[in-house]
Amino acid sequence: MRLDKFICKSTEFTNTEAIQLIANQTVRVNDQIITDERSQVHKNNTVTLNGAILKPRAFRYLVLHKPAGTICSNKNEVYPSLFNCIDIDNVEELHIAGRLDADTTGLVLITDDGHWSFNITTPNKQCEKCYRVGLSRPIADDVGKKFKQGIALQGETQLTRPAKLEVINPTEVYLTITEGKFHQVKRMFSAVGNRVVSLHRESIGKVTLDVGIGEWRHLTRDEVQSFI
Repeated sequence: MRLDKFICKSTEFTNTEAIQLIANQTVRVNDQIITDERSQVHKNNTVTLNGAILKPRAFRYLVLHKPAGTICSNKNEVYPSLFNCIDIDNVEELHIAGRLDADTTGLVLITDDGHWSFNITTPNKQCEKCYRVGLSRPIADDVGKKFKQGIALQGETQLTRPAKLEVINPTEVYLTITEGKFHQVKRMFSAVGNRVVSLHRESIGKVTLDVGIGEWRHLTRDEVQSFI
């Protein structure tokens, strides 16, 4: 974690105030004065502020049912931020592990643990994300095979990673992917001559959506550990 972020997570100082404290040479890491706020703090480091040892607040892990017409941003823009749904202290410290488009609904994981969210978003961990997809026209018979083999997306040099397709009915399917390219699900169906008209994320890894629209809960210990 960056040193300025560590100070914010250990105190009530704002990021601007934390940077100033570092510049004023009041912060030590392993008894060494550090003046670069970008310096990384590791688990075995001891950080002090004016001689007092800092202990960061415990990390938080949430699941939220994202409503349509909200954005995965920490601030309101053209659409309102989904963080408006969360009444929790220090909400500004939280970030989203795998964003969804404004018109996409469903499961979103939220945390202030950057290493944990990296395990969810990096393709190398092959974390499965399952979507319920509504289509504008009936799905072709060969699409499942194409998705399993990987397909070429416009502007991409590599094929998509193997994906699993389960047909619910001719115009509705489940799609499970292990990566998160820009607008990937919509682009995958566009590449096979179809169009996504509705998109809802059902699960990420072992975490399934079990709260109402706009509601959230803390993850269980087992759910948190499943991404480590």
